[in-house]
Amino acid sequence: MSGAEGDDLPDSFAGSVAALQARGRFGIRLGLGRTRALLAGLGNPEREIRGALIGGTNGKGSVVALVGACLAAAGYRVGETPKPHLVSYRERIRVAGRPISEADFARLVRAGLPVADRVARRHGPPTEFELLTALALRHFADEGVDLAVVEVGLGGRLDATHAWDGGVAAITNVDLDHMEHLGPTVVAIAREKAAIIMPGDLAITGAAGAALGPIRRRAGWVRAALVEVAPAPVLAADLGGLLVELPGLGSTRVGLLGRHQAANVAVADAVLDALGTAGIAQVGPDARRAGYAAARWPGRLELLRLPGAGPGGSDAEVLLDGAHNPAGARSLAAALDELRPLLRGARDDRDEREERDTPAGGAAPAGVPVTLVVGMMADKDVDGVIAAFRTSGALAGAHVVATAVPGGRALGADALAARWIAADGEADVRSVPDPGAAIERAVATADGPVVVAGSLYLVGAAWARLVDDPELRDPVAATRA
Repeated sequence: MSGAEGDDLPDSFAGSVAALQARGRFGIRLGLGRTRALLAGLGNPEREIRGALIGGTNGKGSVVALVGACLAAAGYRVGETPKPHLVSYRERIRVAGRPISEADFARLVRAGLPVADRVARRHGPPTEFELLTALALRHFADEGVDLAVVEVGLGGRLDATHAWDGGVAAITNVDLDHMEHLGPTVVAIAREKAAIIMPGDLAITGAAGAALGPIRRRAGWVRAALVEVAPAPVLAADLGGLLVELPGLGSTRVGLLGRHQAANVAVADAVLDALGTAGIAQVGPDARRAGYAAARWPGRLELLRLPGAGPGGSDAEVLLDGAHNPAGARSLAAALDELRPLLRGARDDRDEREERDTPAGGAAPAGVPVTLVVGMMADKDVDGVIAAFRTSGALAGAHVVATAVPGGRALGADALAARWIAADGEADVRSVPDPGAAIERAVATADGPVVVAGSLYLVGAAWARLVDDPELRDPVAATRA
C-alpha cells in the first residue's frame, strides 16, 4: 500500500479501522519476515514484554480469559489480544481487561501505516493481522503492562504472533481445522502449532493422541521443559459454570460453561505455574480461585437472559457459541445435552418431566424444542459441523434457522439450509438470509432456549443486538473484513 504518508493518514477511529482492514485484501500470507520488519520499524516493543503465547485448535481464547482473570486478581496489569472481535475492533487489543480507546487506536494506526509502507517496499505488503499484531505489542509496551497473554492467530510456525517469544508457550489441543494452510492431518497441524515453543521456553500442552509426538519432539529439540496436562476432574456442572478439582486448590469454581472448559482450566493453571517458575508473575491460590470464578469469555458458550424479550413478554434465554469447526461443535453439543434440563422449557416443566419418568439430562419435554440459529463460513467443514450438532439429544427436533453473515467467505443461507436438509431430511429448517432478522425472530418467537452458533461473526452480530455494553460503543460502527 502506498500513500499512507502525511495528509493521507486517517484522522479518525473509523478511518483507522478502514485503513487497517483494507489490508485484508492481502489475505492470509503466512510468514514472519513482514511482522519482524514491522516490529523493528516500531522500535522492537516485543523485547520489552514477557508473558505467555497461547496456541491450539480450540480453547485458546478461554485459556487467555482464565489466565488473564487470575493475573488481574493477583494485581497484575495484563495486555491481551482476543480474536476475533465480537462488536468493536478495539476488543482485539486489551489492557487491564479494557479495550483500547478510540484515540489510542487511531494514534497507533497513524504511527504504523508509514512503517507498513516501508516494509512493503522490501518484504511485500503486510497483512491486516500482521500489522495489528505489531501495533498491539507496541501498545502494550507504551502502556507498561506487567506482562502479555497473546492468542495465536493461525497455526503457529508462521503466524505473526510467533515473532514474539514471551518465555511461556501453551498448546491447548490439536484438531483438524485450517487444513488448507496447516496440513491434512493432526500430526501435520501439531507440527505447525508446536513451533511456537522456543529455546528456553516453559511449555504446556493439553493435547493428546497423535498430536503429542510433534509437540514432544519440538520441546526436546529446543530443550524446552514441557508439562502435559489432562482435563481437571469435574465435580459438578450447572448454569453458573463448573466445579473442578485442581492441584493445590481442591474444589474450584470456574465461571465458564461446558465440561470442555475442564481441559482449558487445566492448561491455564499450568500456564500460571510456568509464569511463576519463569519469574514473570506469581499468582497464589486465592487469586486463582477468584480469577477462575470471575472469568468470562463473551460469545463462547455464553448464556444471556433477556427479560421480557420472549413471546408474549416472557423472558428469553440465548446461548451464544462460536462453534465453527467439528471439534467445537461437538463440545457445544455435549454442553447442550448437559445444560438443557436447566434451561427454559425443560426447567419450567421439570416437575412434569419427573412425573413422566423422563430421564434427567435427556431431550427437552415434547413441544419445547431448542431453536438453533446457525451461520457458517463456506471454507469451513460445514458438513462436519452439522454432523457434530446432530449428535446432541438436546437438538433433536430443533427448529433450525439457517442464516448468513456479511463477507465474501460466508456460506449463503439457502445453501446452508440445503446442506442441513441433505444431512437430515426430516429436520425443521428454514432460511432467513439476514442475520439480524433471524436472531430477532428466533428470540421473539421461541418457546424454548435459542442457540446462536457456527461462526463467531454471527455470534458477534447477536451480541451487538442483544447486549448493550457502553465500552464497545464506537462513534461509527466499523465493518468486518
